[in-house]
Amino acid sequence: MFIFSKPKKSLADLIPDGYVDIHSHLLPSIDDGSKDENNTISLINSLKDYGFSQFITTPHVLTGVWNNTRDGIIAKETTTKKLLEDNNIDNPFKAAAEYLMDDVFLKLINNEPLLTLKDNYVLVEMSYLNAPLQLYDILYELQLKGYKPVLAHPERYLFYHFKFEEYEKLKRVGCLFQINLLSVTGYYGKPVFEICKKLLDHDMIDFSGSDTHHDRHIQAFKNPVLLKNTDSLIKVLNKNSLFNL
Repeated sequence: MFIFSKPKKSLADLIPDGYVDIHSHLLPSIDDGSKDENNTISLINSLKDYGFSQFITTPHVLTGVWNNTRDGIIAKETTTKKLLEDNNIDNPFKAAAEYLMDDVFLKLINNEPLLTLKDNYVLVEMSYLNAPLQLYDILYELQLKGYKPVLAHPERYLFYHFKFEEYEKLKRVGCLFQINLLSVTGYYGKPVFEICKKLLDHDMIDFSGSDTHHDRHIQAFKNPVLLKNTDSLIKVLNKNSLFNL
């Protein structure tokens, strides 16, 4: 007697109608994402084929590496919207930012309005090497200014993998979590998948994002989802409707 296992669904199969992507790098030639205008058009059209409907793109703001500024990002957003219009792409599109939490960012919070995903939601990230010493000061200052911090890809910070209580502490102080969708396919490795699954199982994930940088990410959406039960993932996917443009 043969027992056939049910084939796993690809990640692309689970993208809901009207999905709002709140984390990507689609502005051309501004960071390590889209290389140029043609690449931007190609990436967006590919995501649309998977069911993505709205795009909040988030270029890096990382001093010394990607010295992007509020004015520079807004200017690039304007030219990119014109590019999309000229290429018959009418999906809602806006630019925010993915801010590295460091001492420069701590000063920035107090010096100018931040680029937000929507309303007062701000996407932030950490170094992959270690959490900033002033992490909780930054989160406090953000909230004091009325912002809601959304931590990008918490599952990818390896220094927290054996300190799950640190994730719980971040949640207690008001930090929201956004997973990278490719994490559920094992794209970033098994340890990242396992922590992503644990965070989903503990209902600790608030939002999701593609974190699309290049064509390899696009192709990876065809990979199967490794979760045995996708209910928690589907729930998270639908939470992104909060950011409808």
